[in-house]
Amino acid sequence: MTIRNIVILTGAGISAESGLATFRGPDGLWEGHRVEDVCTPEAYARDPALVHDFYDARRAKLGTVEPNAAHRALARLDAEWSGELLIVTQNVDDLHERAGATRLLHMHGELMQGWCTACGERFRWAGLMGEGAECPSCGRKGAVRPDIVWFGEMPYEMERIDAALRDADLFVSIGTSGAVYPAAGFVQTARYVGAETLEMNLEPSQGSLFFDERRYGRAAALVPAWVGEMLSGN
Repeated sequence: MTIRNIVILTGAGISAESGLATFRGPDGLWEGHRVEDVCTPEAYARDPALVHDFYDARRAKLGTVEPNAAHRALARLDAEWSGELLIVTQNVDDLHERAGATRLLHMHGELMQGWCTACGERFRWAGLMGEGAECPSCGRKGAVRPDIVWFGEMPYEMERIDAALRDADLFVSIGTSGAVYPAAGFVQTARYVGAETLEMNLEPSQGSLFFDERRYGRAAALVPAWVGEMLSGN
């Protein structure tokens, strides 16, 4: 099968090697917090100060880490692949961009971005946000929240992702648990249209049985090797 169109899904595992905590640890907590306390609209309505403090800390942490070899390899593939390519990331960090990737979609939002719930504008945001943040577009204070897709909210650009999957010759999943939908179902869509499927992960995901090929180990080792294979035959 000739591979021209590629869709790549990346999850927390690809950024873990840069020093960012994976979304949910074995104890069910994310950076010491219950997900229900910091990652839902209800949590934000109940205690906006806690939610803002949590994401302000995540934003600060992001400034202390750098893209790793896996991010840089995908950026190389983005730059050199002559066919269609879409990197869909579940991650809210900016490590793909900092590595140089441009054919990129953040389905769960972006940590370095704010969203004004008063006027609807989205904008870059660095540093602290807090409850009193002012929208740079409409000037409203207190209506700016992190541009993050929380549990119970619809991920971004699902129609674009579905269209790319339906045109894909190859679907690759990197560093994901296979537990969070709708992303966990992408491999089944890809299989339905006849695309080849590849999982690269530290260990088998919950959906590993759906993949034609599986490679296990560190993303920083697996991904550059795979990108080299793809570009050598491109």
